[in-house]
Order: sequence, then structure tokens, then C-alpha cells
Amino acid sequence: MRLCGHTVEAVSLGGIETCIQLPELDLAFDIGRCPHDAVKRKRVFLTHTHMDHAGGIVYHAATRDLVKAPVPTWYVPRENVDDLHALLDVWRRLDKSDLPVTLVPCGPGDELELGAGWVARPFRSPHRVACQGYALCKRVTRLRRDLDGLGEAAVRERRLAGESVAETVERVEVVFTGDTLPEVIEREELVRTARLLVIECTFLDGRVPVEKARGSGHVHLDELLARADLLQNEHILLTHFSARYGEADIERILRNRLPASLRDRVTALVRSRSSPS
Repeated sequence: MRLCGHTVEAVSLGGIETCIQLPELDLAFDIGRCPHDAVKRKRVFLTHTHMDHAGGIVYHAATRDLVKAPVPTWYVPRENVDDLHALLDVWRRLDKSDLPVTLVPCGPGDELELGAGWVARPFRSPHRVACQGYALCKRVTRLRRDLDGLGEAAVRERRLAGESVAETVERVEVVFTGDTLPEVIEREELVRTARLLVIECTFLDGRVPVEKARGSGHVHLDELLARADLLQNEHILLTHFSARYGEADIERILRNRLPASLRDRVTALVRSRSSPS
């Protein structure tokens, strides 16, 4: 699918598998069971180590090594880096192979340079285990805002006089929250202002009450709707629906419950829009 100028290849089913790929940036958020196309991604941003988000991580390294692809880079929460190194060491002994991979521990406040003006910024997502989301930001150079409206000749005159007429601004392009409670919306400006927000919405109706959703560390649609006015995003991709909801269920519930302010800006990641596993 194409959202906010980005190609998104994705699969996400709560408790089963989540992998969100941006092929034009050669990266994936989480790895799920490592869908076939995700083997191509050189960079993986891991939000947390629940099996449905991280189960395919070693397979990713092994398969890239098998096809002689460049060594992948995994950006991982600092809390998990030692255990991931230990996991790799065990699999190296079992597999009798090198499983080459570069692990980059990171956390909130870090700035991860990705090249070509792109930077990733991790932030904390409240979940029942250590979890962090990622914001992908694009740095662009533009005319200084205070010079807007001056006219081309006046701007040229200032530039020829030695004055800097450009400024670098950072645009929040894509945010992926990983598994989270909805408070991430209030806490993180990046979440509210990203052009494309990819956020979980595991539970949709009274079949699972809000209290139970919160106990599992997930977003309930009731709580997302209560924060609708905070969401300034150009588009929102809802993911990680519980397997208790069929595709028709999801689309019916969202059609009936989303307010007009959100309806045209929301896409539900259902199986028919997912990349093949």
C-alpha cells in the first residue's frame, strides 16, 4: 500500500506476527516470523522481544548470510541487547555458523543517523515489557521562514551579500509505536505529529473491556477515540488487531465508530492489505 508517499508492506495480527516494512528505506519495524520479503531488509528496528514481534530475528540473520547479502543491522532496546547477544551465541553453536549481524543498542533520546538526511529517534512505548517506538525523520533544507514572501530578487540579493538564506528543518515522516498503551499519544509529540502514524489497536469493542486491554498493555479503540482530537497525523495505519476479529468485523466496527475527523485518515491493516508471509 502507498501512504503519505511511502510504500508500506506489512503484516500484523495480535499475538501472531508483526512486521512493518518500508522497502524504499530498506528497513523493517519488528520482524514477526520474518516474512519472505523481510529477508531483504538490511535494517530492523526492534521494539520489544515478544515472540510475535521478534521470533524471526535469528532467521533473518541466517537467511541473509545464506544468500550472501550484506550483514544486517538490528537496532534494539538497550534492555535487550545482552540477551540478544546470548541468543545469537546459542544459535551459532547449534547452527555451526557465524550468523553475522550488527547490534546497535539504543533508547529514548538517541539520534540514529541513517544517511540521505534520514534520522531515527527511539521513544518509550508503555507496554508490559520494555518497549520502544521509533520516529523516522527527514531533514530538508528550505528557505528561512522569516524570508517567506520576500520575492526571488530580494532573496538573491541577501544571498549575494553573504547572508545565509536557508535553514534545515526536520519533518517527522513515519512513527511506529510497537505494542503500547494509548498514553504514548499524550507523552510523545512525535506520535501526534508524524505524517504517517502506525499504531496498534488490538481491541475494538466490548468483547474485551478496556481494563483487560490495559492489563495486557494494548490499545483499545475506546481509548484511542478518546484521544482523537490529539491526532494531527496526515494518515493513521491501525495494526495488531486481535485474532478474534475477522476482516469484515474490523471494517464494520471502524466504519461505525470512527468520527468524521478520523474516518478518511485511517487505514486498517487487515489480511487483504498485508504482505504475504
